[in-house]
Amino acid sequence: MKCYEMFELTFSGPEPEGSWAETDITGIFRCGDDEKTVKGFYDGDGIYKVRFLPQRIGTYRWKVEGAVQAEGTEECTASDISHGMIRAVGTHFEYEDGTKYLPFGTTVYALAHQTEDMIEQTLESLAESPFNKVRHCIFPKHYDYNHNDPEFYPFEKDTEGKWDVHHPCLAYWRRFEKIILKMGEMGIETDLILFHPYDRWGFAFLNMEECMVYLDYVMRRLAAYPYIWWSIANEYDIMFHRTIEDWYRIEGFITEGDPYRHLLSSHNCLKLYNFSRPSVTHCCVQTIAMYKADEWQKRFQKPVVYDECCYEGNLQHEWGNISGFEMVNRFWCACVKGAYATHGETFLDDQDVLWWAKGGKLKGKSPKRIAFLKDLMYSLPSYMTPWEEPFWEDFEKVKEAKMGDVEEHPYFKLMDSMDEENREILQIKDAKYTGCCGEEVFLKYYARQCARVSSIHLPKDKKYRIEVIDVWNMTRETLLEEAGGTVEFQMPGKEGIAVLAVRTD
Repeated sequence: MKCYEMFELTFSGPEPEGSWAETDITGIFRCGDDEKTVKGFYDGDGIYKVRFLPQRIGTYRWKVEGAVQAEGTEECTASDISHGMIRAVGTHFEYEDGTKYLPFGTTVYALAHQTEDMIEQTLESLAESPFNKVRHCIFPKHYDYNHNDPEFYPFEKDTEGKWDVHHPCLAYWRRFEKIILKMGEMGIETDLILFHPYDRWGFAFLNMEECMVYLDYVMRRLAAYPYIWWSIANEYDIMFHRTIEDWYRIEGFITEGDPYRHLLSSHNCLKLYNFSRPSVTHCCVQTIAMYKADEWQKRFQKPVVYDECCYEGNLQHEWGNISGFEMVNRFWCACVKGAYATHGETFLDDQDVLWWAKGGKLKGKSPKRIAFLKDLMYSLPSYMTPWEEPFWEDFEKVKEAKMGDVEEHPYFKLMDSMDEENREILQIKDAKYTGCCGEEVFLKYYARQCARVSSIHLPKDKKYRIEVIDVWNMTRETLLEEAGGTVEFQMPGKEGIAVLAVRTD
């Protein structure tokens, strides 16, 4: 047994007489004062399994009850490979052992429903990519450029030809967890989509009782993997046959059924999920409103992940035809404010193999630029947080004009009086993104602006090295070695430029 790594007990026993999904088998694990009860599952051919994720070093006593009875002792030692599950800590993420984690994700919805060759090619592509999180589905997906039938489905059918949630298709689940395992070994988190509306097989229309049996089986089988996040649904709000109360019931069932409390959120089409709910660990948003990141961080006090901000590609759909530069631009806009973004790729293909749906090979120009950004973000001394650059120039001008108390200046009165709509209009027009790591690092991203000259307002009593970064050409040029206060400098006069100030004193 290794801390932060899945531990599995395997037993032989009689085939269940009833449900194969709701098998009567339970494991109890005790280490010191800690005790955790987990459900096991039937894996066919007279095999029962109980999976457990140890989260502390020490001696565990375990006892299995139900269809199989057994007990024993295991010594749990430190892991050489795992940092544990990802946790939301404030507006950021970190592993259980405190290691920093920055999600740089991608989307491959129907990854698990392709041929073995296609899955292997996708995993090879991921191994060479910067992505450390993949959004993909349990249920097959029917949508444009994704019309193939998978070899296996999550359930078997009953004698009437209906999906029988009490009889999981074991070939499907064994294959599915191999993908999760391989990605986990590469340091890639699985952001697992539990429900979605794009369906021609009937999985989207399971009744609530069937949903609970399905979710219970998912928890039994997969919850002990450390590198899983629960995404309640992809575009939950256009599954019109479900009410918000249904979604809250599903959310509650997952929360209660997961002994380890993995990260949990839900993805929207038009209406954001209620991220203020205590069980929801982070904001998962579909939007291109990158300027809203700091507002949502402040409101919800949780990490913000733009899990769909359109895809690099050339489809007829507006969500699938942004340029490689725009994909990179949106990543920078999010990351500079201390939020996160998710990549996707939708280039037309004669074989209908689009990365966003099936995987295969990455064709776009954004991944290596996203890798450049990822390297920069991981090199910083701490997490980025939104930074409102001070109007020190304005203060000085007010003083020079002898207009009295700065706070009484008409400009500041006007700013204080603006309503939400006008503030949002101003944010969109300003279109600069600023963040910091305390007073150690300041980062200013100009996005689509093409300034030839600019300035940055830094603390006057500290010294900083100032660099200009070209996010597309992936270059860094030092402008000044020691600077402080208000600093003016020359700019390239093009889009996609950032200015980085790193403290040197």
